[in-house]
Amino acid sequence: MTSRGPYRRHSTPFKLQLCQDIRAGVIGRRDAQRTHQISANLIQLWLTQFDRGELNDEEAEASVLAEY
Repeated sequence: MTSRGPYRRHSTPFKLQLCQDIRAGVIGRRDAQRTHQISANLIQLWLTQFDRGELNDEEAEASVLAEY
């Protein structure tokens, strides 16, 4: 059995930009998976959050401020 890759944490602005690009048709889901090495389930989770309005600019700014 192979081990998983290293745990990565993606920023809210990254998630927001990726979801916007996918919804606008700039990049496909499979291309996003290959390019950023993200699982299909994770992309689907982010898209669901994006569609519900849980990923937005205000939340992205708040997460950046919280990191500092």
